Amino acid sequence: MSENKVTSVEARMPTRRQLVTGAVVALGSLAAGSAVFGKTPSAMTELPSTGPNKMRCSLHQEVEFNASSQRIYDVLLSSREFAAFSDAPAQIGREAGSEFSMFDGKIVGRNIELVSDQRIVQAWRPIDWNPGVYSIVKFELTSRGSQTNVALDHAGFPEGTFDHLNVGWKLKYWDPLRKYLA
Repeated sequence: MSENKVTSVEARMPTRRQLVTGAVVALGSLAAGSAVFGKTPSAMTELPSTGPNKMRCSLHQEVEFNASSQRIYDVLLSSREFAAFSDAPAQIGREAGSEFSMFDGKIVGRNIELVSDQRIVQAWRPIDWNPGVYSIVKFELTSRGSQTNVALDHAGFPEGTFDHLNVGWKLKYWDPLRKYLA
């Protein structure tokens, strides 16, 4: 089994156009008064970042999985399988423009771009962020034989949330997903 490789560098960031487009789509759903799947759950608690990470608003992580890129793509966009690996209710649309609600409604957003077995781009937010504040999450899936490299770029999140998000991806996504796929 491959060792979990996670790095935090600001490489391969989305373009300004991609960030603006994602924000416009996300804000459009708010302007229309859309509540994601009609549920308003309790918020998650975030500890603020300190020191050099306090001002960081983007992160990059790469993780190897012993699964095909199609399998990982399907799990990340399946309400049933996402709920199974995360151990929390999830409702996830499978088309670009569709809404999602994960971790019992604590993370909500909209799928911006979906390229089967290659890329998932989402306007993404915890519900305790200020209204209308969305970040952009991009999963790039690259097959390497029987393994898949997942490159995560998460950008545009509020200052002071880097440490929480950086650890959260490992604890809430990568570790449980690795166990689920085993």
